[in-house]
Amino acid sequence: MSLEQSLDCMREMLRINIRQNLQVVIQIATKYSDLLGANRLIDLFESFKTFEGLYYYLGSIVNLSEDPDVHFKYIQAATICGQMSEVERICRDSNFYNPEKVKNFLKEAKLTEQLPLIVVCDRFNFIHELVLYLYQNQQFKSIEVYVQRVNPARTPAVVGGLLDVDCEEAIIKSLLKSVQSSAIPIDELVAEVERRNRLKLLLPFLEDTLATGNQQPAVYNALAKIYIDSNNNPEKFLKENDQYDTLVVGKYCEKRDPYLAFIAYQKGQNDIELVRITNENSMFKQQARYLVARRDSELWGFVLSPNNIHRRSLVDQVVATAVPESTDPEDVSVAVQCFLSNDLPTELIELLEKIILEPSTFSDNSSLQNLLILTAVKADKARVMDYIHRLTNYDGPDVAHIAIQNGLNEEAFEVYKKINAHSDAINVLIENIISIERAFGYADRVDLPEVWSRLGKAQLDGLRITDSIESYIRAKDPSNYAEVIEIATHAGKFEDLIRYLQMCRQTLREPVVDSSLVLCYARVDKLPELEEFLNSSNVANIEECGDKAYEEGLHQAAKVFFSSISNWAKLAVSPYIPLSSCVSLLIHLRLLSYFWKSIKMLLSAPVKPIAQKCGSRSTRPVFPRRNSVLHRFAVST
Repeated sequence: MSLEQSLDCMREMLRINIRQNLQVVIQIATKYSDLLGANRLIDLFESFKTFEGLYYYLGSIVNLSEDPDVHFKYIQAATICGQMSEVERICRDSNFYNPEKVKNFLKEAKLTEQLPLIVVCDRFNFIHELVLYLYQNQQFKSIEVYVQRVNPARTPAVVGGLLDVDCEEAIIKSLLKSVQSSAIPIDELVAEVERRNRLKLLLPFLEDTLATGNQQPAVYNALAKIYIDSNNNPEKFLKENDQYDTLVVGKYCEKRDPYLAFIAYQKGQNDIELVRITNENSMFKQQARYLVARRDSELWGFVLSPNNIHRRSLVDQVVATAVPESTDPEDVSVAVQCFLSNDLPTELIELLEKIILEPSTFSDNSSLQNLLILTAVKADKARVMDYIHRLTNYDGPDVAHIAIQNGLNEEAFEVYKKINAHSDAINVLIENIISIERAFGYADRVDLPEVWSRLGKAQLDGLRITDSIESYIRAKDPSNYAEVIEIATHAGKFEDLIRYLQMCRQTLREPVVDSSLVLCYARVDKLPELEEFLNSSNVANIEECGDKAYEEGLHQAAKVFFSSISNWAKLAVSPYIPLSSCVSLLIHLRLLSYFWKSIKMLLSAPVKPIAQKCGSRSTRPVFPRRNSVLHRFAVST
């Protein structure tokens, strides 16, 4: 038979006796479904309104078919036949039906058991329509079934839908209480409720969730938002709780209360967000405190950048509030280093003045005092002198050294004077300020040997010989005697040199000192003092001094010198001794060679005739008697 004949035959069988022939027709349709075509067979069964036959026929092929009409017709026939478990199975497992068409059919069917509809809506995300339909039909039990048994993860969408239809809060709270909290995505639930400004509704649920030990950040985020909206001591919660997401809560707070946003960002060290919110709301005091406590050089560099239009406002608060309030040295140290590294010397001076010149924990900190002075040396020299006078705990030698290097000589002098480094102080006056008069005044005031000694050297270098000798005498310092003797002698300052050398002899026994002293006596014609000195204990080189005196024409002094050491040979050439006595003495000493040398010298003197006469008598020498005085003198000579 042809295809049409076969269909006609089956139609005729159903028409004559549908009850008796239905099973046969179903078997034929099932066996030859591919040949006859599913759509023709569906039309055949529908034409006789035999949904039972259609259900059994389609039930045999639905698991093998991918035709959407076959799946839909099977769902339709199973629904009409009351086979709800089969409807639910196909709705849950089949991937070939049209979900929109099936959803609309199930809604129109007004089923007593809404599970198939719930499955379709859950699979294809028709949650809002499902909730609206069930709520309108007072199917609250079906809603509970959905969130309890089918898909608890869809609870947020269900709650959102119920809020959209103005469902009573009691029903929603009851629904939430009936679901296992661990199965609900809290963040999605909070987002759905928050979008509708009904967060407070979740408070009992969230508290119960915490009581079960759930520590999800989303729970704490939601609680934080609720406390913020209800003004239920939110600041305490944000400061003491460590479980919430600071970025989420901070963002939520920004438009409601910027200070609470600051607390959240501070808690999570969300630096960029914190700087932004404090800048936008002129909360520079809070920002300054955070920066000081944060101790992050990178963050300091960001806010102290020249590109930051709020930098001046921030610096003012750092100087006025944040640093003075801090009691942690590390906080202050990092802040100061960041000001230095960002080249803000003027601002750094303001900061250091605040914590050092005003009473604070760091007022006596030597490092900070050093830094304040040295920063002023570089950036504001006019302040340095005031700091030197007001501060007491800085490193004086280092500060003074740097001051000198930067041309601040007066400041360096004040530092040395303040720390009683008098030698260094007078050095500054002499070498840097170059004022011998001020140096003299300073030495006179402090009256210390080392100061007078340094002044004496400077005066000597400046050829202020009398002043220099006076300074050395006041210092009682003979150490530089060689230079003093040389310069004073060259300048003819013998009276002053006598005083200096007399001072030197109190502590020194040096031939040079004693020799210079006796020569000074000779040069100023103080023969009595010279004789007295030579008769006393001394270490002068008297013969050499006599020679010098003789060379300088100081014959009386030379006589004193030679007489004190009984140098008769040299006395013989002195014009102040009778020549005849000298000749007789020389003859008796048999020093003829030396005698004739002496005669030659005497021949040049005005008494030449006498010398010649004496020479004429030298043809027969007379020798002194052994062991006589002259004999012993000759032997020793």
